[in-house]
Amino acid sequence: MKLSILDQSPISSNQTAKEALEASVKLAQAGETFGYTRFWMAEHHDLPGLACPAPEVMLSYIGSQTHHIRIGSGAVLLPHYKPYKVAEMFNLLATLFQGRIDLGIGRAPGGSAEATNVLNDHFLESVWKMPDLVKELLDFLDDEFKTDNAYAKLSASPIPVTSPTPWLLGTSKKSASLAAKNGMAYAFGQFMSDENGEEIIRHYLDSFQPRKPSGRPHVILTVSAICAETNEKANDLALSSLIWGLQKSKGEGGFVPSIHDAKRYSLSELEKNELEKKKRNMIIGDPVEVKEKLQVLQTTYQAEEIMIVTITFDPKEKIRSYELIAQGCIDK
Repeated sequence: MKLSILDQSPISSNQTAKEALEASVKLAQAGETFGYTRFWMAEHHDLPGLACPAPEVMLSYIGSQTHHIRIGSGAVLLPHYKPYKVAEMFNLLATLFQGRIDLGIGRAPGGSAEATNVLNDHFLESVWKMPDLVKELLDFLDDEFKTDNAYAKLSASPIPVTSPTPWLLGTSKKSASLAAKNGMAYAFGQFMSDENGEEIIRHYLDSFQPRKPSGRPHVILTVSAICAETNEKANDLALSSLIWGLQKSKGEGGFVPSIHDAKRYSLSELEKNELEKKKRNMIIGDPVEVKEKLQVLQTTYQAEEIMIVTITFDPKEKIRSYELIAQGCIDK
């Protein structure tokens, strides 16, 4: 099984933002050792408890601290930026780290309304223009952008030997259609979607139009998973993430709580039911149970690759979770 890592650089209640970002670097190094295919960093703005607003900056550091694992964005939120600048940044990364760069793009705001307005005065307008933004970005990555002046050529320099691989990240049929129409690889965020993922991925596969003669569809399924030596320990570890998510939904903000604090958090019956619902959208268990569930998902979704996002209070427990999963699932 081919597995990868999505990291959001969550900040635990006993960490600084710097320590959380350093933990992301250590996770990338560990993931490379364990045999994970790629390591992606997410982009968030003005969200308490998440340390990375600029994955392209972190990728330059992570690339220099690793050797062969593919690194990428999960995702650059394209409506905030000009495609030309995004292409320049990732062509530069691809020049520095040849054959290792993925450019995942998305269209979510990634943060508060206030942050969105500061980043882009016309965000919703940019979202409507997403198909045009994607096409322009791909033209720059292919070094085929046509200017208004037929005698002038504009390149997103430097032009790398191996271009970044473009991915579209999404949770809907609309994103699947956009990826398929543009011949892009597609990453479906199952961990944050209530939609029928099987139907969405099937639509992508059936609608795929190659951008290049050798182009073919490629699917990543992104899931939330926590693995430990026992089911009991895995559920304890998961509680920190679950309570943190509940706190964020209530506007309480803050950082990832310890297991001790999470267990002490007062829950209404409605909140208990909500947490149980969220747990059903996660993979939580010992190595045997996690492997079985991942295999079922891979078959069900026809995904060539599964990307895992794991949030724990202790970064060491997170690394251990990825290690246990790799030992049972990654083909050596």
